[in-house]
Amino acid sequence: MVADEKFEALDAFLDDYLELPVKGRDGEVRVYRIEDPSAEDGIRIEKITTLAARLAAGGKAPDTPLLNDEEERDLFRMCLGDAYDQLLADGVKWGPFKHVSLTAMFWITADKSTAQEYWRTGQQPGKAANRAARRAQAKPGTSASAEANSTRTQGSTSGTRAGSRRRRRGSRT
Repeated sequence: MVADEKFEALDAFLDDYLELPVKGRDGEVRVYRIEDPSAEDGIRIEKITTLAARLAAGGKAPDTPLLNDEEERDLFRMCLGDAYDQLLADGVKWGPFKHVSLTAMFWITADKSTAQEYWRTGQQPGKAANRAARRAQAKPGTSASAEANSTRTQGSTSGTRAGSRRRRRGSRT
């Protein structure tokens, strides 16, 4: 690096906010602006999510809840900032509220594209889709595995059963 090279301002490539459209109970779609959290809140959010990721990587559920109800509300409040109170005041249901909160959390702890992926799919980024989602993706055409399968189906067994006893040949007495 040459000593005269300068760094670009951080705002040139960092996103300072997310805007998420959410349908309220009244059917009206409102766009909620979620600002980048303070450094202190960002550090706390990172610490909580890192701990959760470590527990998940171990494949073992914790014996006690990671966060109590108050701590979970605090986490959502840190992730959402002013949008937290707006969402509650607008009467947004729990499902959309949680989805917005987790989208913001992925944006804070990872990046905008990770948040967009979660917003679009509802799946934790990097986690395999559930069976229903995989089936839905495979429905439009024939699956690759079905096309590649050249095993013939079993022919008729002419009424025989695998578990039936063999008849003995010979004389009856």
